[in-house]
Amino acid sequence: MRRAVVSMLALALAGCAATAGSGRRADVAIRGGTLYSGGEGAAVVGDVEIVGDRIVYVGPSRGTAAARVIDAAGKIVAPGFIDPHTHPDSYIRSADPVARRNLPWLAQGVSTIIHGVDGGGSPDVAADAARLEASGIGTNVARFVGFGAVREAVLGQDDRVPTAAELAREKALVVKAMCEGALGLSTGLFYAPQSFATTEEVIAVAREAGSRGGMYDTHQRDESSYTIGLLGSTREAIRIGREAGMPVHFAHLKALGVDVHGQAPQLIAEIEAARAAGIDVTADQYPWDASGSSVDASLVPRWAVDGGYKAMIARFDTPATMARIKGEMAENLRRRGGADSLLLTSAGQPWTGRTLAQMGQSWGIDPIEAAIRILRVANPRGTGAAGSAVASFNMADRDIDLIMRQPWVVTGSDGSDGHPRQYATFPRLYAEYVRKRGVIDLATMIRRSTGKVADMYRIERRGYLRAGYFADVVVFDPEEYAPRADYVNPALPAAGVTALFVNGVLALEDGAATGATAGRALLRARPAGCPAV
Repeated sequence: MRRAVVSMLALALAGCAATAGSGRRADVAIRGGTLYSGGEGAAVVGDVEIVGDRIVYVGPSRGTAAARVIDAAGKIVAPGFIDPHTHPDSYIRSADPVARRNLPWLAQGVSTIIHGVDGGGSPDVAADAARLEASGIGTNVARFVGFGAVREAVLGQDDRVPTAAELAREKALVVKAMCEGALGLSTGLFYAPQSFATTEEVIAVAREAGSRGGMYDTHQRDESSYTIGLLGSTREAIRIGREAGMPVHFAHLKALGVDVHGQAPQLIAEIEAARAAGIDVTADQYPWDASGSSVDASLVPRWAVDGGYKAMIARFDTPATMARIKGEMAENLRRRGGADSLLLTSAGQPWTGRTLAQMGQSWGIDPIEAAIRILRVANPRGTGAAGSAVASFNMADRDIDLIMRQPWVVTGSDGSDGHPRQYATFPRLYAEYVRKRGVIDLATMIRRSTGKVADMYRIERRGYLRAGYFADVVVFDPEEYAPRADYVNPALPAAGVTALFVNGVLALEDGAATGATAGRALLRARPAGCPAV
């Protein structure tokens, strides 16, 4: 890539830092790279200096002596990427200290991940943060409290309205989590048992997060045509944010399935209208045409999972009920684009890497029967199907591209086991949508992977190359940065990252983890109105 010339912006940055003097030393000097600050300004060539866990200088090279020098000539230097939507539990909660380095994200240049999304975040925010830091993690982590975790703690898996006392318990759990440092409330209203909640229940619980400065982050109730439809679901989410008094953030915004392909313009219009009315509405998006889900979430009607996995299997064993379930599963499969569109991705299963259509042919049964056979294989605890993960090819390029171009959209991986987005989202965005197709440019990609994310989620002193900010810094080769994972081989680390610093510690060098676990649990400042500790 052609090196940018030093501009007036670089001189201004230099003016913000102390003048070089004799004897000045840094722990690390990243020299001669093309610097993208994470903000709106143009790239410049210069140095980044680090002392301890902080950036101390960004600007033209001033020859500072350093204990470690990184030659970044011809390379991109940017803030470490911030992934706003992740499912990293098999790594950050692993008993294996090597897994806890979180290589899938480190190798992409990601220094901070946000989890507890889709309604899954435990209310025990402080205790969880302490456990993660004590065990050692490779990336920083920030997290949401999840409506699903809260509701299940109070109501279990049941499809019913909470009593006044139960609703008060739900609210109290959200207050606890917000006071312990959660970013806000996440929901996954598509998934049972969250799908059983009324809009009014969600609003009542969300107000507790909103009144304490939290964001409403949602996997909305319907991204397709399952229940209230994509546009109806979008309006519901905006209403929740408006009535709860909090910003609304749409997770992995998309138009999912053949019934809603081409609806991206209407979807965007709904969000633009809300923004024009003064509601803070944003979204993230992953650069893939296949979502990640499970056979049951994709195909089984919600009423059939009321009460949990064992109750679903009992319904499978009731012939009259099973006939109804099969009919609705067939319609849901049509929505998804048919049996060829569902690639089975759970590791270690006979069907791994094959489509639902192929498994039906292999077993000599129709695809719905194949799906039911897979769902009957329970996990050891009997609380869910053991191998039902899928990559669901259900999006249209024209919708993906249009959503990506919106200025209020950032990049998130939704990275989960068995889907290549866990290992390859940011390099795929660069390789496919920046270099190959030019849907967005490099400056936009970096802005939407760094500073804009930090601003949306109010993550302090991260996301920018600025003096005084935490030293989360990525260096990557613009000619080599690329995904290696794909749908058949989803667990291959990305290529092209020369160095990644997390809190000033070199976590990744030439694509390999150094062994450092310098990540921190990032908790929001305690909001006003919290009970005394």
